[in-house]
Amino acid sequence: MDKTLLPETVRIFDSTLRDGAQGEGISFSVQDKIYIVRALDELGISFAEAGNPGSNPKDIEFFTEIKKVPLKNIKVVAFGATRRKNIPVDEDVNLKSLLAAGTEYVCVFGKTWDFQVTEVLRTSLEENLKMIADTVRFLTDSGRKVFYDAEHFFDGYFSDPEYAVETLKAAAGAGAVSLILCDTNGGTLPGKIRDVTEEMVRRFDVPVGIHCHNDMNMAEAASVMAVEAGAVQVQGTLLGFGERCGNANLSSIIPALELKYGVKCLPEGNIKMLTATARYVAEIANVTLDSSMPFVGVNAFTHKAGMHVDAVHKNPLAYEQISPESVGNERSFLLSEVSGRSAIIDKIKKFDPWVTKDSPITSQIINKIKELECAGYQFEGAGGSFELLVRRNLGKYRPFFKLHYYKVIGEQAVAGDNCTAFAQIKIEVDGEIAVTAGEGDGPVHALDIAFRRALGRFYPSVKHIRLKDFKVRVLDSKSATAAKVRVLIETSDGENMWSTVGVSSDLIEASWLALTDSFEYKLILDAEKRFLI
Repeated sequence: MDKTLLPETVRIFDSTLRDGAQGEGISFSVQDKIYIVRALDELGISFAEAGNPGSNPKDIEFFTEIKKVPLKNIKVVAFGATRRKNIPVDEDVNLKSLLAAGTEYVCVFGKTWDFQVTEVLRTSLEENLKMIADTVRFLTDSGRKVFYDAEHFFDGYFSDPEYAVETLKAAAGAGAVSLILCDTNGGTLPGKIRDVTEEMVRRFDVPVGIHCHNDMNMAEAASVMAVEAGAVQVQGTLLGFGERCGNANLSSIIPALELKYGVKCLPEGNIKMLTATARYVAEIANVTLDSSMPFVGVNAFTHKAGMHVDAVHKNPLAYEQISPESVGNERSFLLSEVSGRSAIIDKIKKFDPWVTKDSPITSQIINKIKELECAGYQFEGAGGSFELLVRRNLGKYRPFFKLHYYKVIGEQAVAGDNCTAFAQIKIEVDGEIAVTAGEGDGPVHALDIAFRRALGRFYPSVKHIRLKDFKVRVLDSKSATAAKVRVLIETSDGENMWSTVGVSSDLIEASWLALTDSFEYKLILDAEKRFLI
């Protein structure tokens, strides 16, 4: 690595709202986009590519609304293509839409690969160069700062390097403030990206950036290597989602650059907001954040094996590349029969700091864990249920309600194919009785609705929690319909997330056990919060 090319600062260009929105299952409302821009602004991201105002009314509305939002760090960027072939630039409707968006910065993409020019655009190589130059010059003369995305740059370079460079010259000569080298098909090896980026950095006075797709699962490595070669802008999406296999994951690239290279990407100290921001964006996008995602995933600093846990207690460097706090994450220890006493002691000390490895209560809790796991429970993914188990054994638990009964009735609707279920529940809180019913798409759904209604009379906050995930696993398939099942529920109240577990040969009972643990855990959180306040 030529350290003279390594920049001191890299400007992060987030394309979650445009490239990310092209991922399967991703759809943002105008308000969603505003929430995400504000979150990225707080984090300190430099640019947010927010959409193509020439492609749909929703993006046009967004660019109108975002002007009303005060932003302190981020610049909103409108995105579009070069002018259409064989028409005057000032007659291109999409370019007029870019100007109408009213952003200081615009990002336009153009063809770099001769194959794309002749086979996709169906125009001449010379006309393509004119399209690039005309577009950048038109926008620049209109007072905009233009980022030029050289689409398929690396494929183009390896096909016809001379022509690929000519496209960059066309953009730079017309006034582009940055040249972004795009690995649009995501198929270029990181080493080649580094070599070609270094050549472009040396050839052009205009700043060079990088935009990688993840079709070989190497987009982050390729982006970092481009920075090694002198790229000063990195484009990607905060959580890596996007077209096909996704885009370069900025939540991995940012800490890699800041913590490994010392290259500043965010304002001083803001990297500690990374995990919270990533999870917030995942919530808005309605996607489940990969628990094993580096740096920001819930398992990024999680340890299970007893030897690992013991070593991390002695010195976290034994099995952690960085401290979890540096990116706003936290260390956790999974609880199971292989965890060892160190992990369990760490959890118990949260409630009783005087407990040691040799305390009788430690053995009691370990034996209880082993007994329950033998029965099919699994606590490594159910921290909420484990915490309740510890509280019960320590005598630091009081039930928030008493169940008198629940009943569930299922029926096949006469009209249509939907199955309908009804649930009735009777609970008691401080001597007061509540009997409620619920109708749902299935028995567990109906039970959840009835339970929320009953508890909501006494504890209004439960109305705000929602189930994020519901998993059922058959533990002994040989027993057929009499087999035990394990139900794992993941729940969120918008600020916290927790998981609970229930096991039974009755699916409804297993679901009920996980569900009651989930609600009780929420009520404990609320009680502790009130106490702290």
